[in-house]
Amino acid sequence: MKDAGGWRVAGDATRAATRHPPPAAHPSVARATALVVLAACCFGSIVILVELAKRAGATLVTVLAWRYLGGAALLVVVSGGLAAMRVPRRRALVLVVGGGGGQATLAYLSLTALDYVPAATVSFLFYTYPAWVAVFAVLRGSERVDATRAAALALSLVGILLMVGSPWSGALDPRGVALALAAALVYALYIPFIDRLQAGIGAAVASAYVTGGVGLLFATTGLATGTLQVALAPEAWLAIATLAVVSTTLAFVAFLRGLAVLGPVRTAIVSTIEPFWTLLVAIPALGQPLRPTTVAGGTLIAAAVLIIQLRGARREP
Repeated sequence: MKDAGGWRVAGDATRAATRHPPPAAHPSVARATALVVLAACCFGSIVILVELAKRAGATLVTVLAWRYLGGAALLVVVSGGLAAMRVPRRRALVLVVGGGGGQATLAYLSLTALDYVPAATVSFLFYTYPAWVAVFAVLRGSERVDATRAAALALSLVGILLMVGSPWSGALDPRGVALALAAALVYALYIPFIDRLQAGIGAAVASAYVTGGVGLLFATTGLATGTLQVALAPEAWLAIATLAVVSTTLAFVAFLRGLAVLGPVRTAIVSTIEPFWTLLVAIPALGQPLRPTTVAGGTLIAAAVLIIQLRGARREP
């Protein structure tokens, strides 16, 4: 899941500070970049952990319901307890319904697309979302996409193409292509939406409401369809617990905090390290081979992240 915000400069003094930021601004960009990389690695482990839980006998709805409900409970603790969760009723409702519904929509679109087109095609089409984030940011006037950011975006997209292979090999079902692209568009819109919602209440509190909304939705679906399980093998519970702690609690907080500093465009570009991490983890966890194209693609994505980091160290957006 990601967030972003627009940056506007007013006044000569502010413009001067933007061109020549104080030394204290440099570490903030480095820290924010590291947080987004951490979040991407946590999110990139989801596919592996879900697969391990399913191999241990858990249904997909069960995995998602307990992952999000467990993550929501942990996020309440991280936020400081129930007292810290007091936010305006309207804000809470939007976070639960809008934020949770957005997450559930992403899961539905991407998973349904797999029924029609190969996983490589879904991955490539979904990870075009940084380009859509950039387009929407330009249209809103919230961020400027200069040559440096455009180059980093191009490197990340080429890196993803190398890792997943050609998405156009063989005949493609237009339904799968449409679903995967829809997921990318939804995520591109979701990032700035969540960033605005977390303003003034903090990443942990916002994440608790969002994950709670998703968890309730999947739990309700599981109960209605009879697919929600409680009696699971220890291996399945271990995978679900890791999803709740690492890929939900830690991932959401790190992502939102990094997003608040970097903005949507840079956050989206840095997050493209996620599929590279997924492929690396799949080697020991699922016994998949390490291909030269994976290394080449990961190198290009790392170069894109480095470009973003060096640019941020020179000046704040």
